[in-house]
Amino acid sequence: MEGTSESPYDQFLSTPPPQNHQNDDDIESVDHEHEEQPPPNVSPFTDIIEEQVDHKSYTNKRYKPLLVFNYLLLFVGSVSASLLSKYYFNHNGSSKWVSTLVQSAGFPILLIPIFLPPLFHCTKRRPFTDFHQNMLWYSIFVGFMLGFNNLLISWGVSYLPVSTSALLLSSQLVFTLIMSVIIVKQKITFSNLNCVVLITLSSILLALNNSNERPEGLTQKQYFIGFFCTIGAGLCFSLYLPIMEMIYKQVYSYEMVMEMQLIMEIAATVVAVIGMTCDEGFDQMKKEAKIFDKGSTLYWVTIFSTVVAWQCCFMGTAGMVFLTTSLTGGICSTALLSMNVLGGVLVYRDHLGSLKAVATSLCVWGFCSYVFGMYIKMKQEKAQEGHRSSGSSTELIPGGNRGDHQA
Repeated sequence: MEGTSESPYDQFLSTPPPQNHQNDDDIESVDHEHEEQPPPNVSPFTDIIEEQVDHKSYTNKRYKPLLVFNYLLLFVGSVSASLLSKYYFNHNGSSKWVSTLVQSAGFPILLIPIFLPPLFHCTKRRPFTDFHQNMLWYSIFVGFMLGFNNLLISWGVSYLPVSTSALLLSSQLVFTLIMSVIIVKQKITFSNLNCVVLITLSSILLALNNSNERPEGLTQKQYFIGFFCTIGAGLCFSLYLPIMEMIYKQVYSYEMVMEMQLIMEIAATVVAVIGMTCDEGFDQMKKEAKIFDKGSTLYWVTIFSTVVAWQCCFMGTAGMVFLTTSLTGGICSTALLSMNVLGGVLVYRDHLGSLKAVATSLCVWGFCSYVFGMYIKMKQEKAQEGHRSSGSSTELIPGGNRGDHQA
């Protein structure tokens, strides 16, 4: 009965508020919700994406291996494609549509690096993750443009002398610099301007060295067709590079670059197949296999090898644009024109004259100066990122800034 003798005031003081535990539970549950649940706009692959975004960062361990790997792809693909194309034309190969098709028909090779790693659990990312609809349409559009560019190059090279086509194609580097300034706001520095001038002069010297080469029976109409096709190819490729750099700003990882390249190569192949079907290009391909100097078997080996070489070349170019800039990709591609000349000297015993030697020296000089400028820039940006990260980590120390401020 003593319990009933307590006054209502004593009961109020001795009884804890019933809602306090509930509020504490609510607060704890809210804290757990903040700790356990990700923000609503974050996908389950956020950690993977954040890790892969660093592919473009100089501080990432994968950056330099990827950069070296892609330049090796570009180097091997470009030189091999040039030597194999010359081998094809030297032994009664002459189809413009075949030379267009082989530049993009190697897209099935990309299925291996795209789908094989997830099957062996080498990566947690599934193929075409975060590959939204706009990116698909971008890839198809650029693929059609790439297919048109391949066609222009094939027609231009088939009608023009080697010297004239090399001279006109060398202008794409100047176009690339202009388009990069307009589209992606590329800054003109002494390093990139010096490189563009030296490599362009190198290509002009190569053209002057072969100024006497002219196909037999070339009419004035065919010459103008080849001239405007080659100029159009240079403009198209110089537009392709900065557009890809702009699109790659939305790309999270190198895997997505391969996926976009797959869609682009499929679209470019569709353009070539439609042209070959309308112009009876497949029948011409069968006839070429029969009249090929080295036999039909070696003809198909040459075609397949050229397909692989071009695929390496374009994948290397895409990787260079993704990891660096469109201007760097254009410089690397144009610089390999001189390497192709050296490849002809080593493989086909072409004559190495004084102009070729000077042109190669200018090309190597310009390219090395640009690479050295990139190296200095990478070191500076890496140091700046290190300072920023150390500054942010200092701000996370409790009371660190406060103590400094009080001191």
